Amino acid sequence: MPREAPYLAVADMLRTRILAGEWEVGERLPSRVRLAEEYGVGRNVVQRAMDRLIIDGLLEGRVGSGTYVRTPRERLRLVRSRHRERRGGSPYGAGLRERGKADAWDAYSQVRVPAPEAIAERLAVRPGDLCVRTHYEFLADGQPVQLSESWEPMALTDGTPIVLPETGPLAGKGVPERMRSIGVLIDTVVEVPRPARATRTQANLLGISAGDLVLQIERTIYDTDGRPVETADIVIPDARREVVYEFAAELPQPRQSAPRRREHP
Repeated sequence: MPREAPYLAVADMLRTRILAGEWEVGERLPSRVRLAEEYGVGRNVVQRAMDRLIIDGLLEGRVGSGTYVRTPRERLRLVRSRHRERRGGSPYGAGLRERGKADAWDAYSQVRVPAPEAIAERLAVRPGDLCVRTHYEFLADGQPVQLSESWEPMALTDGTPIVLPETGPLAGKGVPERMRSIGVLIDTVVEVPRPARATRTQANLLGISAGDLVLQIERTIYDTDGRPVETADIVIPDARREVVYEFAAELPQPRQSAPRRREHP
């Protein structure tokens, strides 16, 4: 497993101290020289760590003065809810009342893309089977907040009006509604969230730095026969979003009283 870059380790340690209140909002941090000696690293490593925390909104640099603690940016809550999706139809249209919720998206689809081995396993198809791959960039107030790469097997949608998720009569309606239109009923959504570091490509698209923490969600959608109909990799920047999962409560079934025994005379 690759070792974490030194500047990221220093940034994490500084972040912990800032959030613990060691330096108050508006207070100047020690010099790069002092912090470099304390952590046993070079001054350039400390500078990169500070730059990282400036991007995250924890610090601000003042020309000719130094680096100061600033009020942290608010991490907006992003609710992922199968319960809401069932009511609203689309996972992207539901819950738009939430602040910071993605309200627009750009999408680009490619057809007849051979499924890589890992994707084929998730879709229960053979490696090389043809799929539709769609790249999404989700926006909130014009700013990128989420990425997704979706795969759908063409054996399921080829020749139908929904072969391209973002064109046709059901463009942007979400997987459940699109699949329902061709007689495929969605039953289960499985999501596996994992912490990760942003790749350079992801960082460029999200307006963050390579190596920043992200939440990577592996999502697969199944129909009522247990067949995978779509799988996606979703990337959410940790500094900007707090992901919350919401589930519908399962109410207990009412207890039925035992039938009364008839007494024979």
